[in-house]
Amino acid sequence: MGIRSISPPKPPADALGPPGRQAARPADVSPSPLTSLTNERRFTSRSRRLRRLRDSRSLGILAPVLLGIALLIAWQVVVQTGMVSAFFLPLPADVLRSLWGLLTSDSLLSYAQTTLIESLGGCALGALVALPLGYAIVHSRLAASAIQPYLAASQAMPAIAIAPLIALWMGYGLSPVIALCALIVFFPMVITTVLGLRLLDRDVLDAARTEGAGWWALLRYIEFPLALPSILAGVRTSLTLSITGAVVGEFVLGTPGLGELLLVERSYADPAGVFATLLTLALLAALLYGLARLLERRLSYVEA
Repeated sequence: MGIRSISPPKPPADALGPPGRQAARPADVSPSPLTSLTNERRFTSRSRRLRRLRDSRSLGILAPVLLGIALLIAWQVVVQTGMVSAFFLPLPADVLRSLWGLLTSDSLLSYAQTTLIESLGGCALGALVALPLGYAIVHSRLAASAIQPYLAASQAMPAIAIAPLIALWMGYGLSPVIALCALIVFFPMVITTVLGLRLLDRDVLDAARTEGAGWWALLRYIEFPLALPSILAGVRTSLTLSITGAVVGEFVLGTPGLGELLLVERSYADPAGVFATLLTLALLAALLYGLARLLERRLSYVEA
């Protein structure tokens, strides 16, 4: 009797699936069409956001450059055609030549440094007083009733009339000019602080108080972060206004800054030098504004 080979048992017919089709192994499983479509949409959305961001940055640089070029062309045309005398409105080339001469002589940088110190010092002093005062106006009816009339009345007094009084009280030098800058930037800082705190969601504040948050925790974790965009907008405006305050103080008090340089150039009947100094003031204000805007984007939750 011969030995027969024993073959392994065949699997059931239903385990093989339909005829002509084998069961897929786990390694052969491909992602579903829905998953692929979702990933593709996410990638497309991210690419569009990056493209919009690049376009907005390019536009933010290109737009002011094109506007400046257009203004320079119009300026050149107006003077060359004789519509305005070159004595009253010098040519752009003359202004740039005068600006280069001031830069190479180091006098412009020294004057600009003094004006910048006065401006930043005035902003810091104004913020030191304005921010707590704005908080007090929002949270105390008595403080609001007592302070707001005087706050509005303070804007009726021109800075050029206050400057001699400040000089009598504080003498001459940087300190009175810094105090004058602080008085000029004080009002917009208070207003934007009050506005930012009053626009907060009352439900959020009430929920935090219900959870046991005290005034310091409420201010630190809720009120200040949410009101920060409005506060920083006030700081940005105040930085540009402080340049004006510094120049006015230098006009009256004779502090060696860009304001005094304007007086010297006017006394020498040098219109190109006057325009060069004004251009320096404009660039200084634009620089402070841009730095404040950058800080605003870095720190605040909402872009201004």
